[in-house]
Amino acid sequence: MSPKPNAEFNVAIVGAGFGGLAVAIALKTKWSFSNFIIYERGADVGGTWRDNTYPGCASDVPIHFYSLSTDPKPDWERSHGYQPEILEYMSEVTDKHGLRPHCRFHTSVDKAEWDADANLWRIETRDVRTGEKQLSSATALVSAIGVLVVPRYPKLRGIESFKGEVFHSALWRHDVDLHGKRVGVLGNGSSATQFVPIISQDPTVSVVNFARTPMWFVEAPLVPYSRIAKWALTHIPLVRLIYRFWIAAKYEIVFLVFKSKGNNYASKLFTMISKGYMKRVVPLKYHHLIFPTYPIGCRRVVRDQGYLASLHRSNVRLTFDHIATVEPDGVVTETGEKVPLDVLIYGTGFVTDDYPLNARGTRGTLKEYNNAHGGPQAYLGSTVPGFPNFFMMQGPNTTTGHTSVIFSEESQIPYLLQLLDPVRSGALKSVAPTDAATDQYNDMLQARLEDSAWSQCQSWYRVGARGRVFSTFPGPLVQLWWWLRKPRWEDYEVEGPGAEEWRRRHAGRRSLKSLLATAALVGALGFLAFAAFRDGGDTSEIVNQVANFIRVIWNRSFGLLPT
Repeated sequence: MSPKPNAEFNVAIVGAGFGGLAVAIALKTKWSFSNFIIYERGADVGGTWRDNTYPGCASDVPIHFYSLSTDPKPDWERSHGYQPEILEYMSEVTDKHGLRPHCRFHTSVDKAEWDADANLWRIETRDVRTGEKQLSSATALVSAIGVLVVPRYPKLRGIESFKGEVFHSALWRHDVDLHGKRVGVLGNGSSATQFVPIISQDPTVSVVNFARTPMWFVEAPLVPYSRIAKWALTHIPLVRLIYRFWIAAKYEIVFLVFKSKGNNYASKLFTMISKGYMKRVVPLKYHHLIFPTYPIGCRRVVRDQGYLASLHRSNVRLTFDHIATVEPDGVVTETGEKVPLDVLIYGTGFVTDDYPLNARGTRGTLKEYNNAHGGPQAYLGSTVPGFPNFFMMQGPNTTTGHTSVIFSEESQIPYLLQLLDPVRSGALKSVAPTDAATDQYNDMLQARLEDSAWSQCQSWYRVGARGRVFSTFPGPLVQLWWWLRKPRWEDYEVEGPGAEEWRRRHAGRRSLKSLLATAALVGALGFLAFAAFRDGGDTSEIVNQVANFIRVIWNRSFGLLPT
C-alpha cells in the first residue's frame, strides 16, 4: 500500500541570498511545490550582495560561472560582475520565478526548535523594524544564511575615543563624504583591495592602509564584453554553455595548488606567476614587505582589480605597522608613529566560525554541537546529527578557495530534494544523519585538510584562525558534486510509520550494489596483477596503486574503508 502524501508538508528557508533563492527555484521547478516561505532579515533579496555596497564591490570569480545555472544571463557587462548588476540579476530571477509572495522581509529567525512529537520545526521570528514576534512551524528547515553575514571588528584599544567617523565596509556609510579626508583602512583582503583603488581616485583623499599580513595576489581585471561576445552568448546557447564550462574547468584545476601542504609543482608554478605579477605592479619601496612567507592558497588569494597599481599614487600609503592605540584624532602605531585620521574604515571581513542560526535539535543547539566537535561540522556539509529535516546551504567544508560557491550550493540542492522527498510523500516523518557517518566523513576530510595548504597559516578558513579547517573542501568541487549526487540512506536515521520498510528496501539495494561492485573491483585487481606478473612487473606496486584508487571511489559510494 502506498503511503499517504503529507498534505501539511512545508519548507522554511532562512535567507534570500543565492542559496535561498536557488532552493526556492528548485522547489517550484522540480516539484511544482509552492508551500514554502523565505525568511529574510533585510528589506529585499540579495544577501551579501544587498548588504555590501562599498565602492568597487564585485565578484572575484568570472560572472558567467558566478550565477545560477538555471537562469543564465548572457549579457553581463564585464567578466566579473559589479554589485549593482549582480543585485539586479538576483531581483530579476526572484520576479521571474514568482518568489516575492513567498518572502517575509524584515524578518529575523530568532529561534528554531525541533518538536519531536509533532515532527515539526517550531520557529520564532521577529520583525526587525517593530520587534513584533511571531510563531510558525515547518516540516523542513533550510538554512541559507551564508557565511559572510556578521562583520568582524578587531579589538582596538581606545577606539571609543575616536572623534571621526568609523564604519565597516560591509555597512558602508554613503552619507560620509571622503573628499578631503584622511582615511585609515584596516585590512588588505578581498573587500579592502576593491574599495581602496576607488576611493583613492580622488587625489584629495589621503589613504593609509593598515595591513597585518601580506597577501598573495593574481591579476583579475574586470574586462568589458564586446557587442559581438554578448551577441554570441545571447543567441548561441552552445557558446554560452561551452564558455561557462571552460571557466569552471579553468578555475577547478587550481585546487591542485592546495595539495601537499602547498608544496607541489602546481603550487610552485602558481607562486611564480603571482610573485612575477606582484613584482611588476607593486612599487619597489614595498617589495621587502609585500610577499607572504606562507604557501599560496593558505589564505584566500586576492584577485587584484587595481589595488596594487593604486599603491603608486601619492595619496596612498601601505603599512604593516600594527595599531597600538586609537586617539581622538588618529592612531598610534607600535613603532610610535602618530597617524592623523578623520575616518576609520574596517575592511576586516566577517565572523565565519560561529554559525549564527539559533537552532535546537533533539540533543541540544547547533552551537553546542559545533563546540563539542571543535568547530562547525556537518555530513557532506549539508546535514547534522540530531537535527531532523534540517539542511544547510554552504555548510561546513563546502566553500572553496578557487572557484564559484554557487556551484557548490547548486550541487547540494538535488541532494536536499532526494532527502526530503520521502518526507513529502508520507513514507517518512524525518531524516537526519548518524553520528558515526558524520564523524567518519569529517575525520576523512580533516586528514586530507591536514595535508593541504590551508593548514599552514592562520586564516578565516580555520576555527579561531588557528584551529581546524572548517570552511574549505579539500578537493575539486566536482568531487563534492559527485558525492552529493544521491544519498546513502544507511548513513541516515529515518523515522516514521514506513521507516522499517524504507530501511529494508534500501539495505537490499545496497547489498546487491555492493556485491556487484566487489566482484568488478576484485576482477579488475586480479586482471591487473596478472598482467603485471605476465610482463615481469612488480605486482605489489600495481596492486597498491589500484587499491588506493578503489578506496577513494568505494569510500563515497559504499562506505569508509580503513586506510
